Amino acid sequence: MTYQEMIDALKPVARAAGAKIMDVYAKDPEADFKGDGSPVTEADQAAEAVILPALAEMAPDVTVISEENAASHNLKAPERFFLVDPLDGTKEFLKRDGKGSFTVNIALIENGVPVMGVVYAPALDRMFTGAVGLGAEEEGKGAITTRKTPPQSGAVAVASASHRDAATDAWLADHGITQTVSIGSSLKFCLVAAGEADVYPRFGPTMEWDTGAGDAVLRASGGIVELPDGTAFTYGKPDYRNGAFVAKANP
Repeated sequence: MTYQEMIDALKPVARAAGAKIMDVYAKDPEADFKGDGSPVTEADQAAEAVILPALAEMAPDVTVISEENAASHNLKAPERFFLVDPLDGTKEFLKRDGKGSFTVNIALIENGVPVMGVVYAPALDRMFTGAVGLGAEEEGKGAITTRKTPPQSGAVAVASASHRDAATDAWLADHGITQTVSIGSSLKFCLVAAGEADVYPRFGPTMEWDTGAGDAVLRASGGIVELPDGTAFTYGKPDYRNGAFVAKANP
């Protein structure tokens, strides 16, 4: 199955998962809390119940690492695997703040690199896709690319709406960036990919399923994700836990 065939198959899956999420959203959702203190809702579980069977049918030989499937977190990363976050931005989902910054994330990782990604924001009806060799697209708008030079008013950073920290503020100050947009989920990667922002620095904790799909879209759009020291940001790490990273246009 080519990357394009995979994207074509996964877009309706992501949209169907998004519909399940919005069904729960309409009912004023409540959350339970996992052992690490992070929230999980009926929407996470309903969306995952759409995605996992679809992946199993589409690519039965490819391992799936999913946020809500705790047993998968103990698996050593194979050379090729899917990363799934059925509802990224659960805190934003629960806030019901009108921004709609929560997403369905599906990524394919090969040899530590995110090579294909689908990100769908159901409340906004924005679908982003990207893959190696194909470039990136926003459904209904066509190809998207990062902007190589910031606007005259200065570079715009996107930052976490729920996890902003002193290290991020220090990095922004060091780089002379004063304009920030606070938004949840992997939409931060997608806004950089679409040229609507310039950089996404992240120093707080994330997991690989939080970042893989948006990272794939950004790289396909001409962007880059790297460690703060400029070295490569890779996948398949122990416990699938990320360190700090900077996602940006690749000048």
